[in-house]
Amino acid sequence: MFVHNKRLQYTVRVAAPNPGLANLLLEQFGGPQGELAAACRYFTQAVGEDDPGRKDLLFDIATEELSHLEIIGSIVAMLNKGAKGQLAEAVQSEAELYRSLTGGGNDSHTTALLYGGGPALTNSAGVPWTAAYIDTIGEPTADLRSNIAAEARAKIVYERLINVTDDPGIKEALGFLMTREIAHQKSFEKALHSIQPNFPQGKLPGVPEFTNVYYNMSSGNDARGPWNDGSDWKFVEDPQPAVDGGDGLATVDVSADDIEVLKAMASRTASDTSTDLTTGADLGAGQA
Repeated sequence: MFVHNKRLQYTVRVAAPNPGLANLLLEQFGGPQGELAAACRYFTQAVGEDDPGRKDLLFDIATEELSHLEIIGSIVAMLNKGAKGQLAEAVQSEAELYRSLTGGGNDSHTTALLYGGGPALTNSAGVPWTAAYIDTIGEPTADLRSNIAAEARAKIVYERLINVTDDPGIKEALGFLMTREIAHQKSFEKALHSIQPNFPQGKLPGVPEFTNVYYNMSSGNDARGPWNDGSDWKFVEDPQPAVDGGDGLATVDVSADDIEVLKAMASRTASDTSTDLTTGADLGAGQA
């Protein structure tokens, strides 16, 4: 059961309308790193979680992400207040109204015209929100790592948004939201490490002969470090097919009847390397 408190989790103070900035902030409203995606990701994980501690954690953070969605949506609405009234009442001339909507760039005119100045479930480029942003796979040792990465990406987007505004009230609100991403990362990481062991993910171990091998698949100016060097690693300088010791070819056992059919098809579709006919490409090149 959800009960909505009409007060925001963090007070929003917007100095002046700015449709262009409103459009940029939609990235955290309906974008892949945004608050709705986070809320849906953690809520669906919570519903399917059997561990009472993780279930409570996921429900708490999912609900907080909805409150963050409300904060972002409120900022977008406040930044669009001027455009909303001007569009609705047509108090300016056509040219003045157009300039007021497009002066901030970022396709803010599209947002204002299509959604009347309200927050839309799109990213800053106008792409509609999609459930494809939710990458839950139903294994906590994998999902918690994904959650940590999602919070990290969201923090970076908030940093970039802070850097493009000089409105002190918006900077403070975005700073709060950015900081909560850090707190959530810590909670998710603590929850991950409360599961021991948690690597590799799932139940099955890796195949021992390949688990600690690093293949140098991109040769030239090779860099060595803890990711491929040291006692944990067997570094293979020049891996050639196939690393399992086979010939690297794909084979399949088929029936005798299928073999005959495949031979017939191969014969019918065989290339004749002795022919070199004039083609449409030749004609287009003036070689008639």
